[in-house]
Amino acid sequence: MKREAAGVGRGRWRAVGSALWRSVAVWLVSTLTMLAMAGILPDFQLQADDGDTATRIAVTAALGAGAFGLLSSLVWPLLVRALLLVPALVLGLLAFFLNGSLLLLALRLIPDGRGDANPETAVVVAAVMSAVASATGGALAVRDDDAYRRRLYRLADRRRRRRAEGQSGPVPPGTVFIQLDGVGHDVLRGAAEKGLMPTVAGWAGQGGEASHRLTPWRTDWSSQTGASQLGILHGSNHDVPAFRWYEKDTGEVMVSNRPASAAELQRRAIERTGDAGLLTLDGASRGNLFSGGAEQLALVLSMAARRGKENRSRAGYFAYFSDPANAVRTALSFVAEVGREIGESTRARIGKRRPRIGRGGLYPFIRAFATVVERDVVVAAVIGDMLAGRSAVYADLVAYDEVAHHSGPVGSDVDKVLQRLDRSLALIAKVAEHAPRAYRIVVLSDHGQSPGETFRARYGLTLGDLVRAGCGLPVPRKARRTHSGAEARSAVRAALRRPVEEGAGQHRPAGEAEPIVLASGNLGLVSFPDVPHRMTREEIDERNPALLPTLANHPGIGFLLVRSRERGPVVLGARGSEVYLDEEPGDLGPLADFGPGAADAVRRTDGFPHVADIMVNSWYDPQDGEVLAFEEQIGSHGGLGGAQVHPFLLSPLVLSAPVDEGHELVGAERVHEVLRRWLGEYQGPEIPLVGGVAEAADDSPHEGRGGTTLTAADPAAQDKTR
Repeated sequence: MKREAAGVGRGRWRAVGSALWRSVAVWLVSTLTMLAMAGILPDFQLQADDGDTATRIAVTAALGAGAFGLLSSLVWPLLVRALLLVPALVLGLLAFFLNGSLLLLALRLIPDGRGDANPETAVVVAAVMSAVASATGGALAVRDDDAYRRRLYRLADRRRRRRAEGQSGPVPPGTVFIQLDGVGHDVLRGAAEKGLMPTVAGWAGQGGEASHRLTPWRTDWSSQTGASQLGILHGSNHDVPAFRWYEKDTGEVMVSNRPASAAELQRRAIERTGDAGLLTLDGASRGNLFSGGAEQLALVLSMAARRGKENRSRAGYFAYFSDPANAVRTALSFVAEVGREIGESTRARIGKRRPRIGRGGLYPFIRAFATVVERDVVVAAVIGDMLAGRSAVYADLVAYDEVAHHSGPVGSDVDKVLQRLDRSLALIAKVAEHAPRAYRIVVLSDHGQSPGETFRARYGLTLGDLVRAGCGLPVPRKARRTHSGAEARSAVRAALRRPVEEGAGQHRPAGEAEPIVLASGNLGLVSFPDVPHRMTREEIDERNPALLPTLANHPGIGFLLVRSRERGPVVLGARGSEVYLDEEPGDLGPLADFGPGAADAVRRTDGFPHVADIMVNSWYDPQDGEVLAFEEQIGSHGGLGGAQVHPFLLSPLVLSAPVDEGHELVGAERVHEVLRRWLGEYQGPEIPLVGGVAEAADDSPHEGRGGTTLTAADPAAQDKTR
């Protein structure tokens, strides 16, 4: 026992010595960096006005580097906490200026006033010093494998002891759910086969024994994050007909990614199920639209509308940006990503790539936030949750979905995003080796993306323009001059069996409001706000006899859903095709191309209280998998048709199969049931703790193992996830 205690003591002293040596090395490198910057930048001064000896200048640099390091360690976390109410994008940009302010303060602390710099120069010097110090410390920590591993073990052991107070018995495995937003089943499989995602490929058994199973599932009609994630986390996505929709009883437009709407949707789901969500037991929700009932929150939209101490949705920003090196590194990567997007969009424009949409304005900054800031903060939060030993973690990485909307679901642009996402998965898997409990890592998506040009690009008018034409309302002159606009007017004349003059809408009966037309990918919704109830087909025909024929016969429309007063929900297609969903259909008509389950998905949506008067699904080409988005997106989702309705589940083999062989997993609510079942499963014999790390007692594979040699405790390692 004495010998073991002596060995532990020596190990601790070695760890202290290694940490001290790394600190000294970082300080020396920072000193040299400061000297180099003083020689390069004329406005950065480390000597008195009348000159100094080289030794004196070196001492001044050493003092400045030391003061800057101490201030970064002590003052920076306080500054970040004070700025938690600042929007995340602004906080990332403020990182440069805050760091520069700390450097100016450090220079003021140098005796005799030998340190001086202009504010703009201080920003540059501070950014370079933080980046160099982070890279140096990270490189030394990674090379010192023993110290690196000991630090992770100590973190895990300390947190395990803190959480284990008052508990006894073995620690069951935890579960981490990583949602790759918008990544379809075929996209994931293709990326693994092409070598873009080696971590996923290894789990799926390419080149070795599989540790995970890949299972496709099918979304509801509303194939978008709001409906899918609400169903997955809270067990109900009832009455979510689209990404955005109009509610007649309140006169409000609900938008899934609006904080107030997300909070209301979460409230309704909890009221319907009587359960707070998937993550109520020691759970954490990171980067999601909804909380899932978790107590630990970061970047959760449904909580962002709240004020007060209970709103901890921004805590993830503090945990990440409290390290100035993280802040500067992420800010630099942010700038690089903006430049990358500008370069990619320029090449697409010069090469006249089709389909193509505008990618200017604020989009480069939005893309950089999704692919850099959101990813870094969420991954860091997940790592912290694992080292803290939390039971269940659900995190959403939105990078692919954001880029695919503007660049398309396949291609070199999204390939780079998939590679970085795979590195994040590898990092999380490596951290699982050092967590205070075993972890089962489940990767899933909420929907896929379908390619295709926009409805407006193909036909020269929007869905709103087409609806206005069918209602006899004036359409914009530009749309009127297009071939499709002329066809729309011809369709109106044919439906009415009489000529329709321009401006005929001016003679509409008083009190009739214009229809509200909303788009959710390739799903459109038409509502008449002056009618308090859902209009029937008969009422629509009486009010606007040309509208339904104009929409149903347009080549860019796949089908419509309306409700007949006498026969219930009816699907309308071109050339008079009709399918009554409450009757036994002999022929699926316009739904046939949309695959099995389309009729059930449409029938379910018809039963929602807030379904639109007219639901419009775009044309779909089953050969190429293309749809026509009613929004400005060349990779879209939201309705039926193609890859958008086929996301995936990648789950460890130690968990039960999601569905029995030969059966299909359909709907986000069913996925919730599967994930809840997995959280309740206890796989294998008791899992003892060895050296503070949970390990399986038998020879069964550890589902969280494998991947890269990087770990999260090293700040430099996170930079390599890009």
